[in-house]
This record gives sequence, structure tokens and C-alpha cells, in this order.
Amino acid sequence: MDGSLQSKNFPTTLWTVVLHAGRDEAALAQAALEQLCQRYWYPLYSFIRRRAYSPYDAEDLTQAFFAQLLEKHRLERVDPELGRFRTFLLASLKNFLANDWDRSHARKRGGGQTIVSLEQGMGESRYQLEPSHDLTPERHFERQWAVTLLDEVLATLRDEYYAEGKGDLFEELKAVLTGQAGAYAEMAARLRRSEGSIKVAVHRLRHRYRELIRARIAETVEDGDIEDELRHLMAALSG
Repeated sequence: MDGSLQSKNFPTTLWTVVLHAGRDEAALAQAALEQLCQRYWYPLYSFIRRRAYSPYDAEDLTQAFFAQLLEKHRLERVDPELGRFRTFLLASLKNFLANDWDRSHARKRGGGQTIVSLEQGMGESRYQLEPSHDLTPERHFERQWAVTLLDEVLATLRDEYYAEGKGDLFEELKAVLTGQAGAYAEMAARLRRSEGSIKVAVHRLRHRYRELIRARIAETVEDGDIEDELRHLMAALSG
């Protein structure tokens, strides 16, 4: 999380960040929204592209949408008990697009400001790498939310292993998380470890991976909804 948020004892859960982003002072709200945008920008960008907007318009509209959320203080109305944050976000985006927000409006409302710091064309480069499918824009959004969440969890896990000086172990074992790993004996030989120690390491890796997934999901749902959200995550990935 951004140091400016930590310096003011800003709450660490994403859901609380969302609730505060609409009503705190401008600098803190901007920092909170930037963190929020970094997590959700690509699922929303890809949703807009699936609605047949051009790459240029989709980038403009994504920036303008987040700018409008901050400008109009719409995040003040978000309540964790009223539903998932991403549901609110997608409904808000649909309303935004339905109100004739073409490229010229996007530039006007966005005020030329960059809410999400991205290299130009980065979203489109990622979008073009996706396999072809017949998913609706809504299902595509859900899938990209799930993929993005798992990518972030994997990156966090990687950082933890490297911080402990276990980068080589992580790079060798990470394939087990996607079911693409080779035999334990082969991994043990490459790492010059016993097969038993590899089995223990794999168990720990999977356990921590599941912990991080649950922690990330817990940031945007009530405690009682975590299991349901986990099922939704798996369904989004398989759909």
C-alpha cells in the first residue's frame, strides 16, 4: 500500500479503502482511488472492449470512469452489506457508458488527468493475448476479476519467497499451483533436495497460496460471504 496511506493509519483492507475514498480529504481520497484503480482497471477495460469500443476509447473511458467516481463522491454510497464491491463497480460503469459517454465526453470528464498510471497501450496488449471466446462482457469481466486476483496473489507469494531467499524454490514449485508441475523426484534433483522435503515445501506453498486468496477475497466481502465468493471465483475461472 502507498506510504502516504500508511503514514495516516489508513485502514488496510480494500473495502475500507473504498468506503473512505469518497469522503476523506482530496489527497487521501486520490491515493485510495489510485490503489483501487490499479486492481480493477483491467477487468473494466476489457469489459469496455467487449462492448465493441476501440482500444483508444476504452482507455479514455476507463480513466474517465474512475475520475468521475472520485469527482462525484459516489463511493460514499458503497456499503459492504449491500453487495460486493465489484458488482457496484460494474453497475456504475454500465450507467456511465449508457449516458452517451463517448470519447469526447471521456476527455472532458477526465479533465486530461491520469487516474491509473499505465503505459499507453498496455491494456490493449494484454487484451490481445486473451484466447478467443464467446463470453458476454459481464462474464468476461468476472473472469478477468478472478484472473487478476490470482495474479496478484501469485505475485505476493513470489515476493514473500524471494524476501526469504527462497526464490529458486518458488520458481521451481510454482507450477504445482496450476497443475503443471513435473514429478517431485525431478524437482528434488534440480534443487538438490530430498523428495520428502519437496513434498513438504509443496504443501506449505499450497497452504500459503490458499491463505492469500482468502485474505484477498476477505477485503471486499463480509466474513460470511468468503466461501460463496471462493465458489464464485472458481466458477468465473471455469466459465
